[in-house]
Amino acid sequence: MGRNPAVGRQGPRHHAAVIPSEDTAKALEVKQIRSTIGHPETMRRTLEALGLHRHQQTVRVANTASARGMLFKVRHLIQIKPA
Repeated sequence: MGRNPAVGRQGPRHHAAVIPSEDTAKALEVKQIRSTIGHPETMRRTLEALGLHRHQQTVRVANTASARGMLFKVRHLIQIKPA
């Protein structure tokens, strides 16, 4: 009998980050809140391209279309606030 993969991954702590639009914020504060262990290499490289190298690290990123695309890819690993 298999385990339900949704068990243990519910609640507000496990929801994906909401990315603000370009007209609401010119820069974003991005914090890595989950580890990359067990995630694909492309997600690890995306976090490194954003400047996140360690867990709980915070960086400031310009709110551009390319940055929002990267943030969308790893939205379940990060927390985003307007800067």
